[in-house]
Amino acid sequence: MASVAVEYTTVGEISGGGGGCCKNGPGYATPLDAMSGPKEALLYVTCVYSGTGREKPDYLATVDVDPNSPTYSKVIHRLPVPHIGDELHHTGWNSCSSCHGDASAKRRFLVMPSLVSGRIYVVDTQKNPKAPSLHKVVEPESIIQKTGLAYPHTSHCLASGDILVSCLGDKDGNAEGNGFLLLDSEFNVKGRWEKPGHSPLFGYDFWYQPRHKTMISSSWGAPLAFTKGFDLQHVADGLYGRHLCVYSWPDGELKQTMDLGNTGLIPLEIRFLHDPSRDTGYVGCALTSNMVRFFKTADGSWSHEVAISVSPLKVKNWILPEMPGLITDFLISLDDRYLYFVNWLHGDVRQYNIQDPKKPILSGQVWVGGLIQKGSLVVAEDEDGKETQFKFQKSRKPTEGGPQMIQLSLDGKRLYITNSLFSAWDRQFYPEMVEKGSHMLQIDVDTENGGLAINPNFFVDFSQEPEGPSLAHEMRYPGGDCTSDIWV
Repeated sequence: MASVAVEYTTVGEISGGGGGCCKNGPGYATPLDAMSGPKEALLYVTCVYSGTGREKPDYLATVDVDPNSPTYSKVIHRLPVPHIGDELHHTGWNSCSSCHGDASAKRRFLVMPSLVSGRIYVVDTQKNPKAPSLHKVVEPESIIQKTGLAYPHTSHCLASGDILVSCLGDKDGNAEGNGFLLLDSEFNVKGRWEKPGHSPLFGYDFWYQPRHKTMISSSWGAPLAFTKGFDLQHVADGLYGRHLCVYSWPDGELKQTMDLGNTGLIPLEIRFLHDPSRDTGYVGCALTSNMVRFFKTADGSWSHEVAISVSPLKVKNWILPEMPGLITDFLISLDDRYLYFVNWLHGDVRQYNIQDPKKPILSGQVWVGGLIQKGSLVVAEDEDGKETQFKFQKSRKPTEGGPQMIQLSLDGKRLYITNSLFSAWDRQFYPEMVEKGSHMLQIDVDTENGGLAINPNFFVDFSQEPEGPSLAHEMRYPGGDCTSDIWV
């Protein structure tokens, strides 16, 4: 790091709160407008060979999700990236609803950071939405030289046209080197976003809420730890996070660090409510399996409380006597009415009514895999010692893995699920999934009364891919969705 000439932007170089009076531009004027958008017909899915033992490049799959199409529930196109060993993970757009009102902005390019290699691929989805093409590659050497950053994870578009990317460490995998990468509209490296000396303790996800002049980021862990698989000792050694970092927006000053304590270990995905006037949101804490609500207080600072808690299960025939649910992904419907999350190890997907954000009410639950499904060696025990396993309410075939990434339709009526987390962790917890490949499901959502049910007609099987079984991770719609769009 000593030899890196790190570049930082100045406050005047970035604007996160823009907007404008024009009626054109990408996305929708409000989250409720987005709910009336067209029904999804395609899904872009990152698929991984990295870490599986198959020396093939990762790829972006296009999945047909139009039930009236003859290729419904099938992969209709694959875009392999040029390199091997990238570990494609999360993606974002060059422009989204934060740019609504800017007639010159177009939601055209999908930004695909590679978590392990540090490359960032830019994919053109406009020329042929069913068969996207590679537009540009931002090489890790360029990022490291100008910023010292590596292990890119979450990307969000800004109203200014720039793209902000969280990076989880330096080139050697040290968490102390993490921070935020800023790319311009042509995907050139501009520098770091945060002010010098204002990097978070650990990096992972982030969400900004311009009307409150705030961005909050979450914590995973040091790349040198999590890339080797999960070791509980690394938590005790301080190599995983339990903090939320509160930044002033858009100038990148670290204003507050919230220590979530032992109830908030490994806080991963973070979301504000979609209504940009709201000053509350949630973060899913994976290891302790708590959904923590954060909110603004009367004095302008931020506080937090546990809103939902998933109790660990007492189990037999597993590596530990108790198994956490492991909340690895969650999202909020565009009307801020429902919150959905997954328990990757237990195997259930949950729906909560959050019309009162302080008091979420469980309104739907479905089991779609996990380590304690019927037929598994692992069994849960209740207080009386009675053994229990959960029936996977499957659609077409027995599968490995638990629910991991989720994406919701704009109207809130269809929830899509993949089951790969990260290849090193997949191999550790679900080794048969690494060998056999993962899958995608679709759940029908009752948006009136609450409730979840698997769609028996939808199942995308990644075990039969042309280059061998692959691991499917994050999903995006060409027109935007509730985990990539931010309103200003």
